[in-house]
Amino acid sequence: MAKIHIGISGWRYPPWRGVFYPKKLAQARELEFASRALPSIELNGSFYALQRPASYRAWYEATPPGFVFSHKGNRYLTHIIRLREPREALANIFASGVFELREKLGPFLWQLPPSLRFDADTVEGFLSLLPHNTEQALELARHHGPQMKGRTSLQVDAKRKLLHAMEVRNDSFIDARFITLLRKYKVAMVVADTAGKWPDYEDLCASFMYLRLHGDKELYASGYTDAALERWAQRIRAWSDGDQPDDAKLISEHKAPQRASRDIYCYFDNDIKVRAPFDARRLIQKLGLDEGLADIGSG
Repeated sequence: MAKIHIGISGWRYPPWRGVFYPKKLAQARELEFASRALPSIELNGSFYALQRPASYRAWYEATPPGFVFSHKGNRYLTHIIRLREPREALANIFASGVFELREKLGPFLWQLPPSLRFDADTVEGFLSLLPHNTEQALELARHHGPQMKGRTSLQVDAKRKLLHAMEVRNDSFIDARFITLLRKYKVAMVVADTAGKWPDYEDLCASFMYLRLHGDKELYASGYTDAALERWAQRIRAWSDGDQPDDAKLISEHKAPQRASRDIYCYFDNDIKVRAPFDARRLIQKLGLDEGLADIGSG
C-alpha cells in the first residue's frame, strides 16, 4: 500500500509561537512538538546553508519513530551555479550530515529559480549524477570540496533507496523533453500550487508524488478552504492508488508507466499567516490519517 506523508516546509517561524506552538514552549523543543503533531517536515534550512552533522543528529533524536524528513537541496547548486558542473556541490550536500537522518531521510527536493530556463543538456547532466541509494550517495560524498573539512559525516547505517523531486519555476520547462528526462532518471516533478505564479503541472514521472502547496490565492500566505483541501484529498487518493485525476494538467502526451500505487509527500508552505500546520492537519484528517497525532486545535 502507498504511504502518504503530509506536513510542513520548515518549523522555525516566530509568528507560529503562541499560535501553533504553545506560548511557553522553548524554541529548542519546537521540532519535538511539530513532529508529534505532523508526520513529516521538509527541511528548508539546508537550502540557505549547508547544515552540520550535529544538527542532523539532533533532529533525528528529537523526532519520533516513523517520522520522515524531506531535504531541500542547497541553493548554491540550484541558484548560483545553476546546475552547471554540479558534482562537487552535490558531494558537499551528501557529505554535510544527511546520512545522520538514517531511516527518517525522505526525498531530496531540487527547487530551481524562476530565471533558470530549460536546457536539456544541463538538466540531464545534473539528473544523471543523482544517487539513488545511500551507498551511491556515500561514494559521491567522498568527493566533497576542501571547505567541508572537519564538518562531514561519511558513514551510512544501511543501504536505502533515495528519492529525488524537481520543482521548476520557468515556463520553458513546459516541454515534453523535460518529462522524458525526469522519467528516464526516475525523478518526480513537483506538483506546485503557487497561486498561478509558476508552472503547475501534474505529470507522473517516478514511483512517488511530491506536492508543495504554497497557497492557492496568495503565495505563501492564503489558507486553504475546505473545498480546496477536499480537492487535494481526492487527487492524493487517485495518485496513491496508481491512478491520475481525470482533469490532470499534463505537459507530455505520453502516459507514465502503470503502477499499482505511488507514495505521496505533500508539504504546506503557506507559512506567513500561520496556516500551514493547521491546513496540513485538516488534509490529514480528510484522508483519515490523524490517528496517533498530538492535538493542536484549529488555529
